[in-house]
Amino acid sequence: MKYCSHCGQSVELRDIPGDNIQRYQCESCAMIHYQNPKMVVGCLPVYEDKILLCKRAIEPRSGYWNLPAGYLENGESAETGAMREVWEEALAKVEITGVHSLYSIPRINQIYIFFLARLTAPDFGIGEESLDVRLFTEAEIPWQDMAFTSSVHALKRYFEDRKNEVQYTHQGEYPMT
Repeated sequence: MKYCSHCGQSVELRDIPGDNIQRYQCESCAMIHYQNPKMVVGCLPVYEDKILLCKRAIEPRSGYWNLPAGYLENGESAETGAMREVWEEALAKVEITGVHSLYSIPRINQIYIFFLARLTAPDFGIGEESLDVRLFTEAEIPWQDMAFTSSVHALKRYFEDRKNEVQYTHQGEYPMT
């Protein structure tokens, strides 16, 4: 960060009294600029024994498969944002049934929340951010062509839970230690 978003003057990384880490502070108006992790929300949409995946049409990882997910917008609940992402990427409607996974990737300042969701009907299409959208059984998942570890992690936990006839909320931090 070089300039204050409030007044446009230069900022400097400083020790702020009462804070435990340095923050950018404006040299002119003294505005403190807090930088916080991005929230990524998405769904693991289930229809019968299949999972809805989207092939990305945008970078990063264009051409690879992913669970529908994206950044939470200001003023949105996590659930609303996750359902919006399913609509934007797959033109599908879902009903959220619970939190499936919550984990952090501190090295890229992101926190992921994936909701387990029921696809209300096998009606879906290719949204603006997708090249293709399909339902996959566990055996058909294109594991080698998955865009992000976030989707791989969520899918593997889902199939383990389904096999063991349980439903957990999975949490952790990447890289897993």
